[in-house]
Amino acid sequence: MSESTRLADRRSLVVGDRAYAMGDENGLYPATGWHTRGEMGGIWSAPLKLLDGIWFGVDGSWLGKDTAAAKYTSGQGYQRISYPGAVSVERTDFVPDGVRATLVGLTFKSATAKTVALDVDAHSELMQSYPWGWTTPNAAQMNLPDSGSYSDGTLQFREQGTPPITNAAKHDYTAIVGSTLRPANHALGADHRGPQDPAVICPADGDAPKHCDDTAFGKGTGGRLTYSVDLKPGRTTTVWFAVAGSDEGKSAAQKEYKRAISNPEKLLQAKKKSRAAIDAMSAVDLPGDRLLQQSVEWSKQNLADSVQEAHNLQIRDVNEGKAYPAPSGTVDVARWFGAGFPDYPWLFATDGEYTSYAAVAAGQFDTVKAHLRALRDVSDLLNNRSGKVAHEVTPTGDVYFGSNTSAGNTDETVKFPSIVALLWRWTGDDRFRDEMYDFSVRNLKYVYRELDQDGDGWLEGLANVERNGMGSEKLDSTVYLARGLRDLADLAASKHDRATQQWATAKAADLEKRFESQWWVDQAFGYADSIDDPKNPANDNTPIFQRHWTGVTPMEAELVRPGQPTTPLASADHAKTALDQREKPCYTGEFGLFHTGTGPTSDPAGNPGPSCDTVVSAVKSERSIFSLNTSIMAVAEGNFGRLGKSQQQVYTTGNARIQLDPNVWETPGAMPEIAPSPDSPANIDRAFTDRSMTLQAWGAYGILWPVVHQQLGVDPDLGHGKLAVVPQIPGGQRKVAGSNIRLGRGSVDVSASLAGKEIRTEVHSKGLSATVTIGAVLPAGAKVQAVSLDGRVAKYKLVTTARGTEVQVAAHGSHSTLRVTLS
Repeated sequence: MSESTRLADRRSLVVGDRAYAMGDENGLYPATGWHTRGEMGGIWSAPLKLLDGIWFGVDGSWLGKDTAAAKYTSGQGYQRISYPGAVSVERTDFVPDGVRATLVGLTFKSATAKTVALDVDAHSELMQSYPWGWTTPNAAQMNLPDSGSYSDGTLQFREQGTPPITNAAKHDYTAIVGSTLRPANHALGADHRGPQDPAVICPADGDAPKHCDDTAFGKGTGGRLTYSVDLKPGRTTTVWFAVAGSDEGKSAAQKEYKRAISNPEKLLQAKKKSRAAIDAMSAVDLPGDRLLQQSVEWSKQNLADSVQEAHNLQIRDVNEGKAYPAPSGTVDVARWFGAGFPDYPWLFATDGEYTSYAAVAAGQFDTVKAHLRALRDVSDLLNNRSGKVAHEVTPTGDVYFGSNTSAGNTDETVKFPSIVALLWRWTGDDRFRDEMYDFSVRNLKYVYRELDQDGDGWLEGLANVERNGMGSEKLDSTVYLARGLRDLADLAASKHDRATQQWATAKAADLEKRFESQWWVDQAFGYADSIDDPKNPANDNTPIFQRHWTGVTPMEAELVRPGQPTTPLASADHAKTALDQREKPCYTGEFGLFHTGTGPTSDPAGNPGPSCDTVVSAVKSERSIFSLNTSIMAVAEGNFGRLGKSQQQVYTTGNARIQLDPNVWETPGAMPEIAPSPDSPANIDRAFTDRSMTLQAWGAYGILWPVVHQQLGVDPDLGHGKLAVVPQIPGGQRKVAGSNIRLGRGSVDVSASLAGKEIRTEVHSKGLSATVTIGAVLPAGAKVQAVSLDGRVAKYKLVTTARGTEVQVAAHGSHSTLRVTLS
């Protein structure tokens, strides 16, 4: 996907699992991000920033300023920037997986024979991802001055020493910059930011210019390499550059540099090949919704772009940035889905748990497993094996939030067993189940032991929304606890752990029995966001309604109950009422679901926009549309078979547009954290230090899960040796299809079509040993006249589910075709 307008206002991003780079789409590197203001862009290798940027000058003309880019292209695993001129230049950036380096290739072309002078500036900023700008200690206190040198044709930058901070360790950080060519000259100095000299410095806090070049935290230095490049008429010449580094000393950085620069073309082809393999999994054909089909393609790449890995994480509880104790232990290797770039590319429980549903639908099982292992390993060291799941973990191992002493996030702990069960059902991997089982049991034992002070089964503690006026017991924690209990019971049954199975089943049944009477609020046409403080007997269990997006979770989370159809926690009647309400303009904008809907103008906080109920709340609306909120709504609609143009398609289209619509995107193909919204202006119009994430992994949940699990109907239970494929064709469409949908060690192809009064479902499985059920969801009000399987009359079941009435038939063999004739 390409863009040619406002390139200097758009962020660029290339990612590998051991490094990433962010600049702008003109090829420059404005100061970016806000965790450590202005320092979150540039070139990184977790947990270390290497450079503020690298700049290129051709015959004294700096690319990106003197010669502006004409086009920016985002590809699968790489980016390309085109510069016109008598000597045209095409810049290709990518990050090879498994290497702590970023590679940049410049391809020159001239109509005449010519020798060009090529200047390359690099400015270091060797800095850890934590501490941040406002923490205690902060980034400025931890950051030491860099030194620069020239050796063997390369610029070498180092930061060595021990910061003057209690519990800080001695370190030796190194970044190396070089090329496949030998430089003719070099220079060292404090600046060397190419066309961004002299640098505009962002202050540490307070007002800042819209564009800065460096920051008050910066203590880097610079250098220049100068080359002569001979060009032949009409032929292309490519010169490669590598930026490599390590937090483990100079020799380790040199090793990474040599791995990167030895054969860049081979590494680029390997990167493209790996991304093509990702593209080939869960490939879909949606003739009635080509935008959604394209979003599936790019969402798979977004997930791959989010993978990060770090080694030797020193786990410490920094208590929301207020402390810096000695580490409690070391995690040798952690691998995870980074939540968002540039300010959240680290390990989160919330983000990873939602992202896992998208990732399994895309066949990216291994990263989900690694993410869960990382959360378990960090959490057990941090919390002395209590079972509580850590919330936010930087690549250094510093845990910002999520220790035993903190108040949350409760929902993350109760969601963990569900993601283990999710992986087990999609892979049939008993070894992984066994590896995670003990921690999963401890998750739910912990919350009942520590977070249910009044013993009513509604857990206390923070959850996804943290706003004033909320009661201590949150809706989303309740919903995900009910799901987690059912999933733990399923895992326990497969392990023949009858005591845990009975305990979890009894707890779940009790919550489900009491849920509607406690949480439903008639006058709000929806569920309460929280219930009041159980320590106050006068207000015990009083519902509090504030219109947050979490009100959709009772319709979004599916519960697996033995011998019953899988269904959300919400009752069918209440689900219809609540989803109808959330589709209205008080909750839904152009690109999806608001964080907090609008209420009466009589509310003490005041609420711009329409109101759909009369409930008075002291909380002001937040008409910011997060891609996660929209995802939750898309999934909830699909769980109840609401796939029409005014239903699920509003939300899948909303997320697809902010990713793919050239009138909306900032970075082409990247799903952002927040859509342009009434209360959240578009990123492209904001300062680089005041933007939401240009790529946020969780948005893929609202694309891949609705298509693969709901529309194509792929519902594996490989842990029990079963697979159901029961598609539902969205309203107004005639066909949906998918191929190479990965399940365990095999895959399945699915096609569903509606022609006249015949529904046809075709399933082809490869490499699976499972009992297969094939079926179709009937259109509303339709009746069955006849059912055939592979040309023969078939016995069938009609099963009432939350999605509607399903026709289900036992399939035989690896290739089955079901025809349902409607009367």
